Amino acid sequence: MIPWVQLDSARTPDGAQELRLKQRGTEFSIMLGTNELMNSRLSGSEEALARLSCERIAGRKRPNLLIGGLGMGFTLRAALAALDGDATVTVAELVPAVVAWARGPMAKIFDGCLDDPRVTIREADVGQLIRAQNAAWDAILLDVDNGPEGIVYKGNDTLYGAAGLAAARAALTPGGVLAVWSQGPDSGFTRRLKQAGFAVEEINTRANGKRGARHIIWIATNRP
Repeated sequence: MIPWVQLDSARTPDGAQELRLKQRGTEFSIMLGTNELMNSRLSGSEEALARLSCERIAGRKRPNLLIGGLGMGFTLRAALAALDGDATVTVAELVPAVVAWARGPMAKIFDGCLDDPRVTIREADVGQLIRAQNAAWDAILLDVDNGPEGIVYKGNDTLYGAAGLAAARAALTPGGVLAVWSQGPDSGFTRRLKQAGFAVEEINTRANGKRGARHIIWIATNRP
């Protein structure tokens, strides 16, 4: 069996933990301690996050999307495939090394999508971009941690509380969509979405098509 090789590491924004990029043959993995945050062989639920969001805003002229978390680019590539040429997609990534990995060791996986003219990469906190403007985004897609219960960066927890959800709703256009990926269910988060005034769908999906771990995607629509 081909052994894993660590290519690089980076501290989380609070400096408390270490992300590690590993490679085995053509396979890549991003690890946090013993937790695998993402693997290049498993992309189904992240792609579903983009596909489901784009379906909900289909037909809009010049749609404006905000993606929180670059990861391995699965969500970004799926969004670009679903959107027309007049769309704009901003990706907020808090860890600069992740962007460097996308342009370096994992460039083949990203397949040039970072150079798509529709794409802007911001090395920034997605929460700051959400709070910066009202009615700015047709869809906000969040895959910045393992879900509403953050394990990588505790600062992400503010996205999922009452104030964070109110800010997200204010940042969306009427009928816009907040889509959130999670490693597992969270009834408390579903309740908070409803309390914030969203119409909520909770969708089960798989890490790899019809196989792999079960993940949750919330599609929360900003009621006009």
